[in-house]
Amino acid sequence: MEFKTTEIKERVLADNNEAAARTRERMRQSGTLLVNLMGSPGAGKTSVLLKLIERLGTQYRIGVMEADVDSDVDARTIAATGTRVIQIHTGGLCHMDADMVSRALASFGVEDLDLIFLENIGNLVCPAEFEIGADVRMMILSVPEGDDKPLKYPLMFSVSDVMLVNKIDTAPIFDFDFDAAVVRARSLNAQIVCVPVSAKSGRGFDEVVQFLRMRLDERRQMHENN
Repeated sequence: MEFKTTEIKERVLADNNEAAARTRERMRQSGTLLVNLMGSPGAGKTSVLLKLIERLGTQYRIGVMEADVDSDVDARTIAATGTRVIQIHTGGLCHMDADMVSRALASFGVEDLDLIFLENIGNLVCPAEFEIGADVRMMILSVPEGDDKPLKYPLMFSVSDVMLVNKIDTAPIFDFDFDAAVVRARSLNAQIVCVPVSAKSGRGFDEVVQFLRMRLDERRQMHENN
């Protein structure tokens, strides 16, 4: 008896990628840069966001989408800075997909913003699998997690444009080898930008801000030329 096999995951990812492409085009037309910020729980995603808002908030109009399985703790922290923020609850899902991001952006609005950060759900697996239409995929590896994480979670490091190694001031305590982490990440993705940072002291954030400003300028020029 003949039967048909449906590759459900392939179809789901294909549909997701189509939605991501529409979001990317919407961002291009509005002149807004979308950054997908990923990392494990406790890596310091919200702390990094606070530093970036502090450095960029006077020059650019920033919005933040906070994704969580539940709670609004991080959204309240961001809102206290005066930054526009929206809370997204995923209903138990371990990631944001392109359709969820598209619907959140429709509610949030993008036309009057220069830069939008999505703080994705905290883990190094699911968020890497789902394209959301971001212009920059930035992941945070915190020193206490260990310098071997690129070996254990290769997809995350393969798809990310930027790897921020946070809590770098604790490297001697945890015997963390930054150079080894960079070599392992770049063996998966030769183009990944690797920056040691400390959200506590501000170390390394000049380089991160410079990178984002460059991307924002490129987006602005592209928008003006359309």
